[in-house]
Amino acid sequence: MTTSVTTQDLSTFTPLSALNPEHLQEVARKARPVRLKAGKRLFSEGDEVAAQWYLREGVVEVLAGDGTKSRVEAGSPAAASALEGGNPARRTAIARSDVLVYTIDRSLLDMMLTWDQTGSYHVAELSGDEVSVGANADEEDWMVRLLRTEAFHRIPPANIQAIFMRMEPVGFSAGEEIIRQGDPGDYFYIVRDGRCSVTRTTKGRPDGIRLAELGPGDGFGEEALISDSPRNATVTMVTDGTVMRLAKADFQPLLSEPLQRWIDYSEASEHVRAGARWLDVRVPGEFESRHIRGASNLPLFILRMKAAQLEDVEYIVYCDTGSRSSAAAYLLSERGFSVRVLRNGMADVPDDALE
Repeated sequence: MTTSVTTQDLSTFTPLSALNPEHLQEVARKARPVRLKAGKRLFSEGDEVAAQWYLREGVVEVLAGDGTKSRVEAGSPAAASALEGGNPARRTAIARSDVLVYTIDRSLLDMMLTWDQTGSYHVAELSGDEVSVGANADEEDWMVRLLRTEAFHRIPPANIQAIFMRMEPVGFSAGEEIIRQGDPGDYFYIVRDGRCSVTRTTKGRPDGIRLAELGPGDGFGEEALISDSPRNATVTMVTDGTVMRLAKADFQPLLSEPLQRWIDYSEASEHVRAGARWLDVRVPGEFESRHIRGASNLPLFILRMKAAQLEDVEYIVYCDTGSRSSAAAYLLSERGFSVRVLRNGMADVPDDALE
């Protein structure tokens, strides 16, 4: 039996009761009701908890790290707050009766509270009049996925509000190209619903190499905007769908610049001595001709596809001038890496540091 989540239900919890009606309705739409049998564990200490858990029905036992236990009954003052506020979880929660809990994405909730307290926005302007979900009912909402990305955690809330306000939805049919390799960059895109494929043509593969498939919440098109160069791949809709687009003039100050951390060569060298690594994002021929000693090579055009293979360390990315490395820094930041951009590229690197 499916249980709907109403704003009336949510208004009994803190801090949900502080939201204005429009924002509370948006949270209710994305909240997920979960029924668990007695004895089932909701979460354990140390778990990554992307959602806030609110107890609607039943009794839950909460175990702290020091061994202390407490019972939380639905409707009690203790149940007015989330069962766990940390991420990772600092406590363990076990159902002591059959329970109904509401889970709410913490990034979404935090953003709604921020918007409430810093300004206003209209849900209809963000998602359109219809519900913006993917073709499959179990796909995450695009906005929730986007807010979970590491990149958005480093962008000022006011910028995020402006980004959503200035995005516009554009519909495409299956097989239709959204951007084409070689064209100038004009917009940054985020998939709202549907799926699309990313392909790149080369001299050896004029039919195109499939680089990735994107779904709700995935962004693309940023490389050309940051580096001010032509599109390096073609993105085509695999299904009917909708993308949200943000104009280049808005993308640069709102989304790109907050993620750029520039560093000069002398300071970068200190970071490398402390454990950071050089990452050259030029094409292999450029790298083989000359590169910073000790650097690894991962060309920008395959960075999106190969980023998962990188180790979890700080990277100092560079190219000839800083254009391509800026785009690489954005992509890596979006994926949770600590990354800095070498100012002026290789221009300020002394000859004795090159090989």
